[in-house]
Amino acid sequence: MNCQNLIRITCILTLGAAAFASVNVNAPGNGAVLGSPVNYVASATTGCSKGVASMGVYVDNQLIYVVNGKTLNTNLTIGAGSHNTVVEEWDYCGGASYTKVAITVRSQSGVNVTSPADGSGVSSPVNYAATATSTCAQGVASMGVYVNNKLNYVVNGAKLNTSITLSAGAYDTVVQEWDRCGGSAYKHVKVTVNGSGKSFTNLQASGGWKGYGEYPPKYDICTNCGGGVTWSMGQHVSSPSLSGNATKFSIGGTHPYSDVLWTNPLIGTYSSQGMPDSDHKIIPNLHGFTYDLYFFGTNLELSQVLEFDINQYFNSMGFTWGHQCRIAGGHQFDVWDNVNWHWVPTGVPCNPVSNSWNHLTLEVQRTPDNKLRYHSISLNGKTTVIDKYFPPFGVGNWYGVTANYQMDGNYKQAAHSVYVDKFSLTYW
Repeated sequence: MNCQNLIRITCILTLGAAAFASVNVNAPGNGAVLGSPVNYVASATTGCSKGVASMGVYVDNQLIYVVNGKTLNTNLTIGAGSHNTVVEEWDYCGGASYTKVAITVRSQSGVNVTSPADGSGVSSPVNYAATATSTCAQGVASMGVYVNNKLNYVVNGAKLNTSITLSAGAYDTVVQEWDRCGGSAYKHVKVTVNGSGKSFTNLQASGGWKGYGEYPPKYDICTNCGGGVTWSMGQHVSSPSLSGNATKFSIGGTHPYSDVLWTNPLIGTYSSQGMPDSDHKIIPNLHGFTYDLYFFGTNLELSQVLEFDINQYFNSMGFTWGHQCRIAGGHQFDVWDNVNWHWVPTGVPCNPVSNSWNHLTLEVQRTPDNKLRYHSISLNGKTTVIDKYFPPFGVGNWYGVTANYQMDGNYKQAAHSVYVDKFSLTYW
């Protein structure tokens, strides 16, 4: 083979390898007008025998995204306006190829609420602060706040900052903007307004607590339960403690999956707080409760479940707002269905941290038509609004408000302890 033919063959092979290199962009389309974030979907081929090493996206000559491999699927936040973008591949042989994609990102209408946070507990008056944008060339005309589907406040312009007086309870509020072209945008903001109610504080250190064992499968309570389930409660613990006055709750025994319930009658019959409510003027008028405590364990994974309950009984109706944190049982919160007597998963994660104080806050209400409302669960600063509703159950002539704390044994009934501190119950 002469040199000229060798050069010709080398050239053909090189051109052939280059022909195999390509970037196929499925989205966005060239010349597309779209909103942000922009979805980029692409794949690449190469004549390099070692394959495609990585792919990336340039926006206006700036590399803003890279991924290993021969496929790309990502959403990129890009400002409004016209942009020259490039999707490029790099192979393991030092080669590269690209496809240009010109796009225009349009301005978007929207409402940005900075206060209050969605799902938060707030005090009245409630501060609402928000701004709005619009694709309308003439801009935003006005903004307003709806409370339970009624327009409560309106202001001209694209900014809103006002305080709205709301009574205690849960609300679905909406912050909305209206533009000068007839369009609008809105954002839902759910809030729970704390009442001016009263609180029992440091309940872990209070008198009135009684403990009961429970055996599976029926979990009826017992006081002299034998050695299958054992328990103890030690108050006024200075360490570990946040207040210097924690309580140590302990469970043990030999019977797997046995539980211990501690309960304290706060108002009504057998009140530990000096509030028998003999004339029945307090309990029937209570519609909201906030259960708040801190708990600490050196090995919380030994707990099958930690349970936290509020109970209200009057007029032959029973309301048990039961919450359980499944730990060994699956790291999720469940709530109690009073009528069907079973736990209902919420989808809310429950991952308390061992060797650390965990902060739990539960918000519940009794609705005007006497349903139980599980409003929100907050663990270590993360609040989730669940808003699950259940009917009450029949209780005869029971009368009272009680707070419960319960520990459930695991498959070995492994002995362990949990410390509780700064336990309060607010009621209104």
